[in-house]
Amino acid sequence: MTQPPNLLNNVNRPALRGGALALLAAVLFGLSTPLVQRFGQGLGAFSTAALLYSGAAFVALWMRQPVESEAKLQRSDIPRLLTMAGFGAVIGPVALAWGLQRTSGASASLMLTLEALFTVVLAWRLYGESMDKRVATAMLLLLAGGIALVADQGNAGNTQLLGLLAVLAATAAWGLDNTLSRGVADRDPAQVVMVKSALGASVSTVLAVLFGESTPALTSALALIAVGAVGYGLSLRFYLLAQRAFGAARTGSVFAFAPFIGAMGAFAFGDRSVGWIMLAAGVLMLAGVALHLMESHGHPHTHAVLEHEHAHSHAPQSADGHHLHAHDVMPTGPHSHPHRHEYMHHTHPHVPDSHHGHTH
Repeated sequence: MTQPPNLLNNVNRPALRGGALALLAAVLFGLSTPLVQRFGQGLGAFSTAALLYSGAAFVALWMRQPVESEAKLQRSDIPRLLTMAGFGAVIGPVALAWGLQRTSGASASLMLTLEALFTVVLAWRLYGESMDKRVATAMLLLLAGGIALVADQGNAGNTQLLGLLAVLAATAAWGLDNTLSRGVADRDPAQVVMVKSALGASVSTVLAVLFGESTPALTSALALIAVGAVGYGLSLRFYLLAQRAFGAARTGSVFAFAPFIGAMGAFAFGDRSVGWIMLAAGVLMLAGVALHLMESHGHPHTHAVLEHEHAHSHAPQSADGHHLHAHDVMPTGPHSHPHRHEYMHHTHPHVPDSHHGHTH
C-alpha cells in the first residue's frame, strides 16, 4: 500500500472547499430569483432569458485565466455544451421567467430546491456517484418539501399552480444541465460559461423575435444583464469549480441552499405569501440540505492508472496526494497540462471528484 505522508493532513476535510464554492454559487443564484421577478415583470420569457445569459457571457470574458492555468475546451466537448445550453440556458431560464410571473417569489424560490433532487439522482445514474442512506434521506426530505409546496400552491388557485409547475420544469432542466456540466468541470470554467451563455442568449434572442416579444425598457434590460452577470455567470463559474472538487451530486445538494436565499430576498422585496405549509416545506428542505452537508465519506480504495488534463497544484497547502508527478521546474501555483496518475491504493476521506469515480 502506498500512502503519501502528507495526504491525511491535506485532505482531512475534502468537502470543505467544494462545499464553500457550492455555497457561494448558491447565494449568488438564490438572490437572482427575486430580482428576475422584480425586473422581469411585463417582459417575455425569451427576452428575459436572453438578457440574463447575455450578462453571463459578458462576465465570462472578464473571468478568463492565463492560458497555462486551465485546461481548454476540446472539439469533443461541443455536443455536451450544445445540450447544456439548450437545457440550462434556454429551457431552464425561460420556464423560470414564465413561472415567476404566475406564482409567488417565495414559493418559486423554495421549489428550486428540487434542482438538487434531479441533480443527485442523475449523477447517481449517469456517473455512479455514491448515494448512501444519509444522501437518500436528504433527497426524500427535499421531495417531501416539494410535494408540500405543490399542495400549498394548488390551494391558491390554478394560476399559481401552473406557475409553480413551470418552475418545477426549470429545476428538471437545470438538474440535467448540472449533471452534464460534470463532464466539462475540469475545463476552463470561463470558457464553459462563455460558450454556454453565448449559445443560450443567441437562441433566446431569436425565439423572442420570432414570438414577437416587445423590446424591454433600457432600465429593465440593464438590470437583468447585471443580474445575469452575477447570478448566472459568476454563480456558474463557482458551481463548476465546486463540481471539480466535490462531484456533481454533492454540489447540487449544497446548491439547494440557493432557494432559501431567494425566499428571504423575496420577503425583503415585500412578498408576504408565506403560510404555514410553505414554512413546513422550507423546514423539510432545509433539513435535507443540512443532512447532506454532514456527510463524511472515507474507505480503502484503489486508483487505476489514469491520464487526463485539468488544473492542479503541487503546493503543500493545496496538494491532494494524487499529483505526485515531477517537473523540470516545479510550478508555484495552479497550472494545467496532460499528466499521468500511477496505480495507488490508500485510505482517506474523499468525495466523487475526477480522481474518485470508483463504484461502491
